[in-house]
Amino acid sequence: MNLPNYFFADLPPDASFSPMLVLDACHTLRRNRERFLSPRSTTQMIRLLAALADNWTEPDFPFRKFLLAESPKETGFSPQTLASGLDSLFKSITIDSLTGLVRQELGHDLRLDEMRGSEETHTKSAMAVGPELMVHVTAGNLPSPGIVSIILGLLLRSAQFIKCSSDHPLALRLFAHSIYDADPKLGACLEVAAWKGGNQICEPPLFDQADIVTATGSDETLESIRRNVPSKTRIVSHGHKVSFAYLSRDAMSGYKVRRWAEGAATDVAAWDQQGCLSPHVIYVQEGGEVNAGKFAEMLADQLARLEQLEPRAPLPVQESAAIAARRSFYEVRASHSPDTLQWRSPESTAWTVVFENDPQFQISCLNRFIYVKPVLDLQHLLKHAELVREKVSTVGLAALDDEARLLAHQLARWGVSRVCRVGKMQTPPLAWRQDGRPVLTDLLRWCDWESGS
Repeated sequence: MNLPNYFFADLPPDASFSPMLVLDACHTLRRNRERFLSPRSTTQMIRLLAALADNWTEPDFPFRKFLLAESPKETGFSPQTLASGLDSLFKSITIDSLTGLVRQELGHDLRLDEMRGSEETHTKSAMAVGPELMVHVTAGNLPSPGIVSIILGLLLRSAQFIKCSSDHPLALRLFAHSIYDADPKLGACLEVAAWKGGNQICEPPLFDQADIVTATGSDETLESIRRNVPSKTRIVSHGHKVSFAYLSRDAMSGYKVRRWAEGAATDVAAWDQQGCLSPHVIYVQEGGEVNAGKFAEMLADQLARLEQLEPRAPLPVQESAAIAARRSFYEVRASHSPDTLQWRSPESTAWTVVFENDPQFQISCLNRFIYVKPVLDLQHLLKHAELVREKVSTVGLAALDDEARLLAHQLARWGVSRVCRVGKMQTPPLAWRQDGRPVLTDLLRWCDWESGS
C-alpha cells in the first residue's frame, strides 16, 4: 500500500520540522474544523465512527491488511496478537456504545449539539462544548489508547494533532488514513506526526496552540510534558499503572477452574502483557479445591496453547536477556525450596509462569511472564500490595456473584478504578473511566443557560 502524503508522519524519516511549520498546521486544523467538523451533529459522528470501526474488523479491509502484514516490524506484535487486539478494540465501538458513552458522561444525547435541560428543572439548560484543537501525545507500546483518543476527539468535534511515538507510528498513521479515505473533509481535521519525545523545537509551539493536551506514557515522560505545557492549556495525562487478578476459593472448584485458567491466560497474552491492564500477579485464595500451585500449572498449559494460536513477537536481545536472567533466578530458588516453582516455554522466552509462596506484589518483566501467589483472603492480598496502591488500574476477579459484589466494593474503597471478570482485563468497554476519571467531561467545557425563574 502506497500511502499518500497527507500527514507529517508520511514524510521521509529524515524530514525536519520547524516551529513555523507546526504553527501553520495548527492554524489549518482550526480552520478546517470550523468548516468541516463543527457543523456535524452527534448522531452523524456516531454513525460515521461506528461504520469505520466495523470496517476495521473486516479481514479484507485494506488498512487492516497492510498493518497486519507489517507486523511485528512496525508494531512490535505478531499478526495474530495484533489482530486479536484490533478486534477487541473495534468491536467495542458501536452506535450503542458511543451513544451510551454520551449519555453516561453528559446526561443527554444532544448536549454536544444544543442547550438541554434536565428532568428536574426546566429553568436551567446546559451545553457541552469540545475543544477546538486537541493535541495527543501517545505512547508507543500499544496502538489502542491513541486510536480511542482520536475517536473521542472526533466525537467532540475537535481538530486534533496526534504526536506518535517515533518507534511505532504506523498503526495511528493508518487509522488516520482510514478516516481520510472514508471522509476527506474529516481527515483534513487531523494531523499526525512522529518525532522523538522532548523535541524542544516542535513541542513548545504545539502545546501553546492547543486548547487541551492529552498524554500517555511513563511518569518521567509526563513530567517532562507538563513542564512544556503553558498554564493556559489544560492537560489530561495517564501515567504508568499496574494490574493484578484475584481468584476466590469458592471459584476454584469443578469445571469453572479451567475457565478461569483460560481467561487468565488471555489476560496475560493480550498485547503481550504490555499495557496497564495487563496482570503482573494472579492471586489465588487458599482453601479451594484447586490450590495456587495447581492453578499455576493449568495456566502454563493455557499459555502454551495460546502460543500456538497467537505467538508472541520476537523480542529485542535486551528484553529476552532480562527474561532469561529472571528465569535463572527462580530456577535456582526452585531447586532449593518447594515454595517456588516455574513453568516456561521450551527453547524460547515466549511465556513463563512462576509460582511463589510469598504474597508480596511483584512487578513482572512482561512479555507473558506472570506470577501466581497464594493468599489467605483479599485483605491479606491488599496488605502485600500496599506499595503499588496508588498505581493499580484494574483487578480481574473470579468469584461467585454475591461475593464478587462485596469484593468489588472493598477494592473500590482501597483505590482500584476498575474491577472486571478474569478474562476481560484487556478488553475494557468504551465508557471505561480510565484512572477513575470521566471519559469525556475532562475534555469539555460547559455553558449553563439560566432561562428564567
